[in-house]
Amino acid sequence: MAQVYVIKGATLVNEGELSYDDVLIRDGRIEEISSEIEVQGNCTEINAEGLHLFPGIIDDQVHFREPGLTHKGEIYTEAKAAVAGGTTSFMEMPNTVPNATTLEELEKKYQRAAVCSLANYSFFMGGNNHNLEETLKVDYTNVCGLKLFMGSSTGDMLVDNPQTLEGFFSKVPALIATHCEFDPLVKETQKRIVEEYGEDLPAYFHPIIRNEEACYRSSSFAVELARKFNTRLHILHISTAKELSLFSNALPLEQKRITAEACIHHLWFSDEDYATKGNFIKWNPSVKTAYDRDKILEAVANDTIDVVATDHAPHTLAEKGEPYLKAPSGGPLVQHSLQAMLEFYHLGKLTLPHIAKKMSHDVATAFRLNDRGFIREGYKADLVLVNLNEGQTVTRQNCLYKCGWSPFEGYTFKSTIQKTFVNGHLVFDKGRFNESQFGERLSFKSLV
Repeated sequence: MAQVYVIKGATLVNEGELSYDDVLIRDGRIEEISSEIEVQGNCTEINAEGLHLFPGIIDDQVHFREPGLTHKGEIYTEAKAAVAGGTTSFMEMPNTVPNATTLEELEKKYQRAAVCSLANYSFFMGGNNHNLEETLKVDYTNVCGLKLFMGSSTGDMLVDNPQTLEGFFSKVPALIATHCEFDPLVKETQKRIVEEYGEDLPAYFHPIIRNEEACYRSSSFAVELARKFNTRLHILHISTAKELSLFSNALPLEQKRITAEACIHHLWFSDEDYATKGNFIKWNPSVKTAYDRDKILEAVANDTIDVVATDHAPHTLAEKGEPYLKAPSGGPLVQHSLQAMLEFYHLGKLTLPHIAKKMSHDVATAFRLNDRGFIREGYKADLVLVNLNEGQTVTRQNCLYKCGWSPFEGYTFKSTIQKTFVNGHLVFDKGRFNESQFGERLSFKSLV
């Protein structure tokens, strides 16, 4: 029998407001929100005075590396790190091995998550230059969307044929999420840089090779296609100020057909950090200038950017220790995403309700997610209790990622995740896990 909880005395961070209410959890859902709920019968009371209660974080872009790349991470290990950081639901990308570009391979990932993921889950269908008909067979009320790599990726996932792209944009009745970098320009720039400087390049060449123009040329093409076919387009990990001109905050999110995501690393780091972090902040798209970083944060604050995610993509220390050109792009972030965003609150750059909006409410709205993303009666009880005034220093010893490191190593966050509920199950409690219940498959309202 599912345990019944009453969370008492917390400050709820929800739907643009802070309120002091009790929350009753029963049968995996929020049964009641009230200023005073009496604890009766077989019910566990949680004293949350001095703590803030957020809706569970929904991360719309992670790479958990299973199948095929499990030396870097697994669904189990990375989902465990996620719930420790307050992320209760994730949407995972198809560039695993084999690529999730068939219904059969996609469904295998769902079957695996059902028996090992402590967080709720969904997996993107992957597109390539040859599988348009296969993507049209997907039931997108049970799959978060279609992922297109309009920039280089692993395996056979670069979609660079204009006619193929038009097919996807005109026919797929779902959200299309894109990685936008113009691959020919990236390759041409790298070739020129290597000819001039040799192959032993420091990591600060990464934003020079994967530059603003490569991002903008691809993003603007995606937007052009979406406008032509009225496609529901979601552009991932915006990394340049220039790209912000492609998006708008003029319409409510519910009415937008084109939306954008910012990632933690593009809000946090700049090209000045390559000197100390090197390959540990090597991502695609690249971390760029402080000006880009600050403008992206402004766009998050004013709703030009719609959601915040991680692009969590672990690699081993040995892989990251390779010379710059050989080291893979990506890094682990999902355990610390909410803590990182709360630093912007402490710095006076974002309000607590806006953090909940960008990491929970607006993700649920953008993806038309059923019964999640808000603290509402009748909704799934995906909840996070946070102590805003208890610091935590990131060390390799307390990183839960299978890869065992974090780009935040040595940094002391001002806030700490205390408890995480997934579907009413207290899965994380001050460093302890209850793994007796796994997460659920996410479901979505149809776009058609």
